[in-house]
Amino acid sequence: MRLSDIIKEVDIVSTAGPSVKEVEITSVCSDSRKVVPGSLFIAVRGCSADGHAFIAQAVRSGASAVIFEDGAPDMPEGISFIRSSSSRKALGRVASAFYGHPSRHLALVGITGTNGKTTTVTLLHHLFTAMGNKCGLLSTIANYVGDREYEAVNTTSDPLTINSLMREMVDEGCRYCFMEVSSIGMEQDRVEGLEFKVGIFSNLTHDHLDYHKTFDEYLRCKKLFFDSLGRNAIAITNIDDKNGMVMMQNTKAKVVSYSLGKASTHRGKILEQSFEGMLLNIDGTECWCRLIGKHNAYNIMAIYCAATALGADKFEVLTALSNLESAKGRLETINLPGGICVVIDYAHTPDALENVLRTLKGIAPERPLVCVFGCGGDRDRTKRPEMAAIARKYSDKIVLTSDNSRSEKTADIIADIRKGLDREGVMKTVEIEDRAQAIRTAIMLAGHDATVLLAGKGHETYQILGDGKHHFDEREIVNEFKQ
Repeated sequence: MRLSDIIKEVDIVSTAGPSVKEVEITSVCSDSRKVVPGSLFIAVRGCSADGHAFIAQAVRSGASAVIFEDGAPDMPEGISFIRSSSSRKALGRVASAFYGHPSRHLALVGITGTNGKTTTVTLLHHLFTAMGNKCGLLSTIANYVGDREYEAVNTTSDPLTINSLMREMVDEGCRYCFMEVSSIGMEQDRVEGLEFKVGIFSNLTHDHLDYHKTFDEYLRCKKLFFDSLGRNAIAITNIDDKNGMVMMQNTKAKVVSYSLGKASTHRGKILEQSFEGMLLNIDGTECWCRLIGKHNAYNIMAIYCAATALGADKFEVLTALSNLESAKGRLETINLPGGICVVIDYAHTPDALENVLRTLKGIAPERPLVCVFGCGGDRDRTKRPEMAAIARKYSDKIVLTSDNSRSEKTADIIADIRKGLDREGVMKTVEIEDRAQAIRTAIMLAGHDATVLLAGKGHETYQILGDGKHHFDEREIVNEFKQ
């Protein structure tokens, strides 16, 4: 592919070397270890490494062209050097062009917000598939091209991975793609060059402050998504969240709102709920769904709004919604002898934990509730005591344990969590660093007809302790009690 065609939308400051109209490119990469003869290497400044330091290595490996942002690299003859105002933005635009702008050939739906992203995109994927469409999915749990699954590494992948997968989706005949858009992904320009048909805002609560440092900066990065939507796009927002309309302030897209109480474009209401599901009224029509909890009512509303915005029939959507089940690790239940119900949920933020605990206690206030949770290491420490206070408010017993401790000591993380407990909270708390043993203990402590929440791991089948990633699936431990 000709270099001049790949860089048409790149903001170019200057060029050196052979004319970009004469250079043929066989691959694009931002990792110098993947450079082969004919590659275009894009030097991107990352969190842990600066690609500019590897330009010479890329040249030695046979790169035909290099895009860089600053500095004055050695420029051997025969290689095109392009200086851009932003290497990150250049990477997104180049990736899109190299793969033939696949997002233009899909109805691309993105969702951002603190909670509900994975559930919403996963259920949208299931919904549109059930309605006879071939779809793609880019999520925290997994990436799908039709029925083919690929492992997901980040909530929002790098631009080359995203565009490569979308190219496959287009070639496989997919009409729709549903993807999570994280605040970090926005700040790092991972969706640069993509053209979204629909953007959804779910909610904004405390998370990722280890990266963004302040809540205002976290909000700004989320808002970038809606600021970037085009005039032909549709922006869907939850106006029950105090930042719901803030997100829409500068968008060029058509705004559609949803609420569980306020006047809005689309309005829903929970009529009744149990562990089996809930009955909703959506725009005047009753709909039974298998999900539970107010937070899932919001997810259902977002799904409904997106589906109808894409032209799906209202009644076909409501019928299909009634058959959907939640994403793996999102209020996933396992029933054990003695009437014990174990609930596995990915809740790892204060708001998510409160949503789940409040839902479980609200549905069955008479059942004892045991909460097992920890907090991730090398991540936002300020939320740890907040989560403890929430667990103390709703739980009859608390078991503090490990999550993905990474380089931190689990005991130190638990000590941070404990700071959020008052004397009564401490009295009903047990601390067990080994998560497997913590789960077994919680189930044995629960007693008959009790609910045990395992919060934080959700769909994950591993634990990161120290520098190692180890197999760890909570379902396997819970299922020991079925024998």
